[in-house]
Amino acid sequence: MPAITFHEEDITYKLKNKTAVRKWITDAIVTEGYKLRELTYIFCTDEYLLQINRQYLNHDTYTDIITFDNSDQEGFIAGDIFISIERIRDNAAKFNVTEAQELHRVLIHGALHLVGYKDKSPADKKKMTSKEDFYLEKRSF
Repeated sequence: MPAITFHEEDITYKLKNKTAVRKWITDAIVTEGYKLRELTYIFCTDEYLLQINRQYLNHDTYTDIITFDNSDQEGFIAGDIFISIERIRDNAAKFNVTEAQELHRVLIHGALHLVGYKDKSPADKKKMTSKEDFYLEKRSF
């Protein structure tokens, strides 16, 4: 089984270029100095992700992504990343980008959280966006 897997909850969504996406994310993780143990992306609805946000983070808001770090050994990445496809579609329209572009940004955003990047402060957000842009430019699909 691949180290990166994709699943769906409450939605039917088929990711295009799965093999290329896996390689791209794995290469980013390795570039950041980590080894990939296991990473699961779960595509879901707004409502599904809202319930997770309420249950685990005590937030009562819609979001595009929630990342859970399951790593138990330093230098190794393991995690579950939940992504609302509805938020991806809305944000793609809002930011005037394609759905694929927005999804790729969010996919790499979750992986970057797992290697230690934060996005709460303006400075952290700027650094995160810069890293997202860096890896988005390296896509070959």
